[in-house]
Amino acid sequence: MLREVECIQHVVIPTKDIDTNGMVPTGLVVTNLLKKLTAYKALKGVGYILGVTKLKSIRRGKFNDPTKHTHFSVAFNCRTLLPMEGEVMIGIVHMITRFGVFLKTGPMELVYLSTQKMPDYYFVDEGKPFFLSNDLSRIEEGVVIRFVILATRWSQRTRDINVLASIEGDSLGPVATAGLDGFEL
Repeated sequence: MLREVECIQHVVIPTKDIDTNGMVPTGLVVTNLLKKLTAYKALKGVGYILGVTKLKSIRRGKFNDPTKHTHFSVAFNCRTLLPMEGEVMIGIVHMITRFGVFLKTGPMELVYLSTQKMPDYYFVDEGKPFFLSNDLSRIEEGVVIRFVILATRWSQRTRDINVLASIEGDSLGPVATAGLDGFEL
């Protein structure tokens, strides 16, 4: 789900970067904030940060003498993507295993679609693995899939959101892309 949220992050600026008047350029604080945000894949409870939309405030924290750094608390609005249970999304297959497929959608690379959640599809391994259904539709690398989110789980280790998907239901599964779908005239 796309949403607009307010976040507060702490930014550390080395004392050597502060000018002689004790002032810190706003651009330096914002640059360090953006560097910090790009290092994270996602934030717990917030989701994937797609972009900062408004800088609200920068407050100077206390000076930490032993480390020679100044701390700032930065409040900002940002647009995020937080996957929610029951939400229907579209992803692209990027890896196939005997037990299911992994999809990518936007910044999410850990969307797992288990064979148990792909009714009427069976695994075929003839050099390049794929899943084939009774109606001959295929799930292979590069195929676009419409899926519903069954569950999400935050991973502190990878700072990512793991998603479990399903194509059980109406209008879910491989999506026909624009073009002739392999037929030549």
